[in-house]
Amino acid sequence: MIGVELKPLRVAVLGCGNVGSQVVRLLQEQRDDMAARVGTPLEVAGIAVRRAGRDRPGIDPALLTTDAMSLVTSDDVDIVVEVVGGLEPARPLLLAAMKAGKSVITANKALLAEDGATLHGAATEYGVDLYYEASVAGAIPLLRPLRESLAGDRVRRVLGIVNGTTNYILDRMDSSGAGFSEALEEAQTLGYAEADPTADIEGFDAAAKAAILAGIAFHTRVGAAEVHREGIVDVSAADIASAQAMGCVVKMLAICQLGEDGTGIGVRVHPAMIPRDHPLAGVREAYNAVFVEAESAGRLMFYGAGAGGAPTASAVLGDLVAVARNRVNGGSGPGESVYSGLRVHPMGDTVTRYHVALDVADRPGVLARVAEVFASNEVSIKNVRQEGHGDDAQLVIVTHRARDAALAATVEALRGLDSVRAVASVMRVEAEAEPAH
Repeated sequence: MIGVELKPLRVAVLGCGNVGSQVVRLLQEQRDDMAARVGTPLEVAGIAVRRAGRDRPGIDPALLTTDAMSLVTSDDVDIVVEVVGGLEPARPLLLAAMKAGKSVITANKALLAEDGATLHGAATEYGVDLYYEASVAGAIPLLRPLRESLAGDRVRRVLGIVNGTTNYILDRMDSSGAGFSEALEEAQTLGYAEADPTADIEGFDAAAKAAILAGIAFHTRVGAAEVHREGIVDVSAADIASAQAMGCVVKMLAICQLGEDGTGIGVRVHPAMIPRDHPLAGVREAYNAVFVEAESAGRLMFYGAGAGGAPTASAVLGDLVAVARNRVNGGSGPGESVYSGLRVHPMGDTVTRYHVALDVADRPGVLARVAEVFASNEVSIKNVRQEGHGDDAQLVIVTHRARDAALAATVEALRGLDSVRAVASVMRVEAEAEPAH
């Protein structure tokens, strides 16, 4: 209304690192636009940090506090933005904020995957919003389309690259011939990988994101512990070369898939070979991309920057506008949808193709004995090629689709053959055109 001064909504920010500082910067730079979009001004009420004495360019020192609990429960705060990460102290802070009637925006995929049920329960109990677009795939609008735009459809599969660090490493190994250690060091130098890259290269980060994606896509609570997880530390130059020989590229994939009978889902994260003509094969460097396959909408692809301060802050601010509008209009956004309660299948039930490399003795009858092991475990061989001779011989076998448990039994039996010196590599071969198991 003209001439009426609108009461601002006050925003508390937890964390002032790479993402938090960008959230504050964008709020300041876009103050007028944000007010027009929301219907009332947004103001930063305070910023909780671990150490207040550090120099933070562009940040008003008067806004900083080390007392995060007092900030999130203050009567002077309407909305809390959390970009600290980790389980503690984020969990008690967000629960206290919601109990105090504050809506929450978080980018904390680890907490959501570990204890999303508690957070959603608190949001429902206290009548506040819980938004977390920035928790998966950075700037890419992905969760809201899954939760809202496809609410009238049935999602069959979500397949994608959701970790920029591992994608950069595998891309460099493929394009430049670099080894894993060399590519990791390069990623760290460029800021794509942390000094301790464990969460990325061991798949923990991607597994948390897969749990969130599966929960939204299939209306089922999925915890990080239910996600089958394999990292990329064992991906070798030989694996990359084998993929190239097959016209494939190795990517770290998150795959969330509805079973054929519709009563269960599979959720997994692991490196896999995919054809070079697959759209995900062209996702380079630290970018993310996710395919969503739905019954009516068909195949949709979401692509963009999956990390970084400004891109992630963009997703946070998108949530902030939505939550602030709800506050202004006296409404609330969609809550957790877990009506399906589908069972999460064990990894052994997954059906896909496999690439198996065996170091073998180059003598008559070896291939026959190897083929017999595959057949006895009901794993059908699609093709075989031999590389090298004598002591350096290697058999490279690509299978037809088989259950993961059957392939695991096959590999165990192969290790017991005198003629097999080592199972050098086992990698899944994925293709987006294949049906769900």
